[in-house]
Amino acid sequence: MSEITTIESLVFGSREINYELSYQERKSLGIRVYPDCRVKVIAPLNTSEENLTAKLREKAPWIIKQQLEFLSYHPLTPPRKYINGETHLYLGRQYKLRIEQAPTNEVKLFRGRLLVNKKAKSSTKNLLSGWYREKAMEHFEESLKKIVPLFSRHNIHQPELQIRQMPTRWGSCTPKGKVILNPELIKAPKGSIEYVIIHELCHLIHHNHTRAFYTLQETIMPDWKKWKERLEHLLV
Repeated sequence: MSEITTIESLVFGSREINYELSYQERKSLGIRVYPDCRVKVIAPLNTSEENLTAKLREKAPWIIKQQLEFLSYHPLTPPRKYINGETHLYLGRQYKLRIEQAPTNEVKLFRGRLLVNKKAKSSTKNLLSGWYREKAMEHFEESLKKIVPLFSRHNIHQPELQIRQMPTRWGSCTPKGKVILNPELIKAPKGSIEYVIIHELCHLIHHNHTRAFYTLQETIMPDWKKWKERLEHLLV
């Protein structure tokens, strides 16, 4: 018989916790919070609704803490006008935008400026987005290749990398081992980029923010807190 999963919710203080609930033959309640903040609850077959609610209320502070941890380094996205003199970030450094009309489209760093040569009807925003995405894939692949050997003892070997725009996440990972990074992360310092990659690789081993997760992260990157803080204060 296939497992039946339902979507339930629990109000705890001012927050509403939505969770996937399923029942299995097991002795204790299992709760898992995923990097995308989904909550999955697996309860023993004979669990009453009252006992389930009581257990979830008891665990609610922990669930909320886990979700906040996963969201603690979300991108900040102030609106951009894409005009001359506007400041844009690349690898943690600020560059003033310089837009010039040209017969061909090109984006490059030139004498401390972010230069956009563009045809008359071309979109500066689209040209910059494409340039950032290209640089992101190039730099992320290089960083991942450098970092993965640090996880070899945990049987992690060159996971698939995907670039995806995410409004509230710098990175995520899938149960099958794919690492997904936000192209906006290319605007962060190199150390912060490495922190996010290490963070996601640690989640391939420990799915929640357990003590084992933080021990592994600290072992791989002892100064991760510094780079996490830099990331939290980054305006992209």
